[in-house]
Amino acid sequence: MKISLQDLAARHATARRGAANALAGLTLDIAEGEQLAVIGPSGAGKTTLLEVLACARPLASGGLQVDGAAPWSLPRRALQRLRGQLILVPQVPPLPPRQRVVTAVLAGRLPSWSLWTALRSLFYPMDIPAADAALQSFELGDKLFERVDRLSGGERQRVGLARALVAPARLWLVDEPLSALDPARAQRAIAALVREAGARGVTLVATLHQVDAALANFPRILGLREGRLMFDLPSAQVTPELLARLYAQHEDELHGAAPVPADEPMPAPPVVMQCR
Repeated sequence: MKISLQDLAARHATARRGAANALAGLTLDIAEGEQLAVIGPSGAGKTTLLEVLACARPLASGGLQVDGAAPWSLPRRALQRLRGQLILVPQVPPLPPRQRVVTAVLAGRLPSWSLWTALRSLFYPMDIPAADAALQSFELGDKLFERVDRLSGGERQRVGLARALVAPARLWLVDEPLSALDPARAQRAIAALVREAGARGVTLVATLHQVDAALANFPRILGLREGRLMFDLPSAQVTPELLARLYAQHEDELHGAAPVPADEPMPAPPVVMQCR
């Protein structure tokens, strides 16, 4: 999918009235099939940007076009069809704790299924081989029939990534997919994600705290700070000086000293339902 932002501004989901915009003055174009990473310190507006691109957060001002359409001017059904062509993978995927992993992964197919097919798949998963192949890409093939509440935090994150692989989406929006993974698993997971996106011709936008992983795996890097675009460059042109300015007063995040959850069992996150 092609994306265009014109002097875009947007508010944070929890912003109080009168608070500053989380994003301001963003102008950029993303080509169909392009892969890019968004980096920047905490509070830069990275998650808000993904929500805007997912047509889940209205604009405060400016313009957004997705495949040539302005989402918020579309009729409701057309907006729902557009949302069905993308997938937003949050940092903590909202996976029902008692659900089997195979069912959680196949939920990525919901935009293309009828209500009857979706209900049937809850009891008799419709495409087990596809779910298994997606999980294998993230080293989770042995978890196919495991319950979600028996997974570690890092395993849940990878289940969320596997869901993207089975989705009928042409745009993958992935928010901090490595935060609960150890460095070795993180590198393999992001490499698999980029590889699969390239093989399918999918547009991929991922936010990352791990600057080294972003530079090593993505050809294009966006640097966000306080809601504004500091740079938009090929990864080879992102210099230590640019990173130092981007992460000024946040050097711990640049050098990886910020606390990162361990890849170990954790309580199930709350289930969040979103209607499209």
